[in-house]
Amino acid sequence: MPVINRIAAYAEDMAQWRQHLHAHPELGFECHETAAFVVERLKEFGISDIHTGIAKTGVVAIIEGCAPGPTIGLRADMDALPIAEETGLPYASTVPGRMHACGHDGHTTMLLGAARYLAETRNFAGRVALIFQPAEEDGGGGGVMVDEGIMDRFDIAQVYGIHNTPGVLEGCFMTAPGPLLAAVDTFNIHIRGLGGHGAMPHETRDPVVAALAIAQGIQTISSRNHYALDDLVISVTQIHAGSAENIVPETAYIGGTVRTFDPEVQKMVQRRMAQIVEGTAAAYDVAAELDYQVWYPATVNDADKAAFAAEIAREVVGSDNVEDDVTREMGAEDFSYMLQARPGAFLFLGQGEGAGLHQAGYNFNDAVAPVGASFFARLVERAQPAQG
Repeated sequence: MPVINRIAAYAEDMAQWRQHLHAHPELGFECHETAAFVVERLKEFGISDIHTGIAKTGVVAIIEGCAPGPTIGLRADMDALPIAEETGLPYASTVPGRMHACGHDGHTTMLLGAARYLAETRNFAGRVALIFQPAEEDGGGGGVMVDEGIMDRFDIAQVYGIHNTPGVLEGCFMTAPGPLLAAVDTFNIHIRGLGGHGAMPHETRDPVVAALAIAQGIQTISSRNHYALDDLVISVTQIHAGSAENIVPETAYIGGTVRTFDPEVQKMVQRRMAQIVEGTAAAYDVAAELDYQVWYPATVNDADKAAFAAEIAREVVGSDNVEDDVTREMGAEDFSYMLQARPGAFLFLGQGEGAGLHQAGYNFNDAVAPVGASFFARLVERAQPAQG
């Protein structure tokens, strides 16, 4: 697989970095050891302009090029997931109930590999801002870093990120102009009735039947309030109630997720869900409260930057291994906040066969780390050439 020779030369180092990170997963904003490891490696590469404590444990490091110019941002996420690992690997998670099940250990490694090369060569104009972000999985660390001013503070003009994709041919890149990943919202519905004996339901106000009716009603939003050819997913993923077979419980809970691309569709879902919850609660004589949380916005690539990124990917892996107009997906990414703040592009990098993302048997493929690092390095050199 064609990668930059210098990066290929330290592929084994990258594998060791990645496996160390894999064995020491951290969650959310609490990526203290991961950030320390990143900073230690950056210093080894001769990078001294390092800023820590952004979004609690985020890191931004600056590499100066060989001539004046703008700043390009490259982002990697660092956090893991609350999943018990089942890979049996010698470098499996040492922390019970936590693992790198989404490949953020690999994303961090790819950016470290690019950083090492760029710090050695500095064959570009302007600056590179290396963005190591916590809390992608839960907490929107990308949005927090933007809110804390990294784009203006470091004068970042454009920004790029990569996510690995199991089940796609190893080393293949995929992206698209415009919308790539959906906006994600969550909803929590708390229902309170009147509990009692299961043999005397007439003396209760049963929150269970109300919860079932609300869940069924929510499903009609997609089928009856929305144009079928527009993208919308509403999934009820949790219903909790009760403690014994002969007790009508006092409360019930419903939780789920909403995925959209159009802000007007998002508003419609929120409005209709509120109406369904309120109306159904009245019909069943219970109290119900909807907590609807708007989370990550849609990930929308700048068309020109996506085309440029695809061009760079072709230089690294060849034209046959790049798809530049993939169908958008209903997953979500908080890199979206950075793309709202600056033009740029997000790409997927195939890592071959294996367990899927967020599965207990998942493991990042170390063979693709030099590919991602080479992409980042070439992107910088072509976006900001040393000589215009």
